[in-house]
Amino acid sequence: MKRRRRTTTIVPAGPRHGGDQPAATRANRGPAQRADQVPHAPGTAHTRTMDVPVLRWLDPPEGPAIALLDQTRLPAEEAIVICGDVAALEDAIRRLVVRGAPILGVAGAFGVALAAARGDDVAAAAEAIGGARPTAVNLVWGARRVLAAYQRCLEAGPEKPHHQQRIAAQAALDEARAIAAQDAAASAAMAAYGLPLLPPRGARILTHCNSGALVSAGEGTAFAVILAAHRAGRLARLWVDETRPLLQGARLTAYEARRAGMDYAVLPDAAAASLFAAGEVDIVLTGADRIAADGSVANKIGTYGLAVLARQHDVPFVVVAPVSTIDFDTPDGSAIVLEHRAAREVTFLAGQAIAPLGSAAYNPAFDVTPAAFITALVTERGVAQPVTAGNLQVLDTRPGARDSALTETSMER
Repeated sequence: MKRRRRTTTIVPAGPRHGGDQPAATRANRGPAQRADQVPHAPGTAHTRTMDVPVLRWLDPPEGPAIALLDQTRLPAEEAIVICGDVAALEDAIRRLVVRGAPILGVAGAFGVALAAARGDDVAAAAEAIGGARPTAVNLVWGARRVLAAYQRCLEAGPEKPHHQQRIAAQAALDEARAIAAQDAAASAAMAAYGLPLLPPRGARILTHCNSGALVSAGEGTAFAVILAAHRAGRLARLWVDETRPLLQGARLTAYEARRAGMDYAVLPDAAAASLFAAGEVDIVLTGADRIAADGSVANKIGTYGLAVLARQHDVPFVVVAPVSTIDFDTPDGSAIVLEHRAAREVTFLAGQAIAPLGSAAYNPAFDVTPAAFITALVTERGVAQPVTAGNLQVLDTRPGARDSALTETSMER
């Protein structure tokens, strides 16, 4: 497969003012020569790794800053957005420059580390970052974890505040790097746990939105399982929902599937029902943005409809997500705050109006799938099947929670 040559553009972060081009609100730093690259699992003969890392930490003199691959410009262009402060990162998160639950956790972590490196109000930064996408629990999780590491270090040496602040800033950065490394490891573990759930050969998999290396420090969540099937010669066809209104499936999952050399096809979201009816789907694999304590899953809008179709046609519906996506403080799906986005995302396409100007639009970013519709939940700690509150409690890694890996004998049936 020949790869089309792409250019990489470096642009500063900032709010957009019309069109699809970001406004230049900061000086162009240029590409970093001494940057910490978020680790990605190595490619194989079947696959090609990302040309540009999804997220990089930039040390001085280029930084402190965070470099993000602008996912709003893919697949046409691999452009880099440089975030030199928390406000720029928050804006990039809201604009979906960076998106997807696991990488948002990593971005939130590095955002708090950035505030610490700049000497900003770190607690306020963590709160601001966590509020940028209200449904994405990983974002809050990553920000709070780094904030806790920073505060613990400050409290250890109160007699020399200025010196201790520098040490605490380094502790925050170390914690962010640890989160990235753990996410990469979790991605590999989820792929290993998820692969046995697929047909042994000729699997026809339907996926929704995007859940690959663009959303992870590793190879993704649901897409990591799909990639494992492809490498094992078990994937016959990947069905890719276009995922309206922002087309994350058509733009991003197809981009990753093509680079991996998969046999894939993009379909309109509305065509999924006919695909099920024709018997062309063996299993559905999706990621998740937040999972409630009862197993209800919030994911990209359209996921619930696929779960209903899968149940009607007796097709397994499997969710793949790290344990950090489970919000044990949210009791059930009704308690999940669902983000609603601007009408323009529905009424415009590629900058062109596709509905009469001034049309109202209903544009929830997510929907909630009840646990009863989910065949299994694959995590880095094991597979919960069936998906119940009891099985999720076994996965709980919070202090004081039961510390045991999920095994077949511990599953509720």
